[in-house]
Amino acid sequence: MIKFTNIEKQYQLGGQSVHALRGVNGQIENGEMVALCGPSGSGKSTLLNILGLLDMEYQGEVTFDGVPTPKTPFEAASMRRTNLGFVFQRFNLIPVMSALENVAYPLMLNGFNQTEQKNRAKEILCRVGLEEYINHRPDRLSGGQQQRVAIARALIHNPKLVIADEPTASLDSQTANLVIDLMKELGHEMGTTFVVATHDHRMATRCDRSINLVDGQLVKETIQWAS
Repeated sequence: MIKFTNIEKQYQLGGQSVHALRGVNGQIENGEMVALCGPSGSGKSTLLNILGLLDMEYQGEVTFDGVPTPKTPFEAASMRRTNLGFVFQRFNLIPVMSALENVAYPLMLNGFNQTEQKNRAKEILCRVGLEEYINHRPDRLSGGQQQRVAIARALIHNPKLVIADEPTASLDSQTANLVIDLMKELGHEMGTTFVVATHDHRMATRCDRSINLVDGQLVKETIQWAS
């Protein structure tokens, strides 16, 4: 599904050129859950932003199903809205909206009518175990519940790819394991690809495989983890 070839990214910092990525190559298949691992400054967040069409100032090529990703802001925004979902460490829920309204928001942006927005949001919130909390705003939800709302929001429009940036970093071990199981179960069931940047060993070892970066380069081939 996703192929990235000779990805190079440089920043100018203090008058010097800093290489964030140095000729990175890889491929991610449909329905895989892949961890991007490495120490701070390794380039994993940069690669995540490139795959998520948030950063288009790079050298090399990224393709989705054999088609190069867009390089203009308008086209990238259109593709993100229809084909990508996002899960963040700090949840990024809209505080004045209920769980139902937060989850329905991507459908509103894509022109669905209010009835379908509500019905589909209710359905997926039930699937993540939050049927009793659909009218709660984020400040009335625990961290784990907020992250489940964020996962439901990321998946509601059936995206091809979900980008997750440190989704378990703010969670205790029990809650993190529940969230990981939920992401993996729903991703495999819906055929959605997850790419997860993480420092969390719990997350990395539960993904289908990991891509390991150090100083902007792949340090070894991807590793297949046991299910």
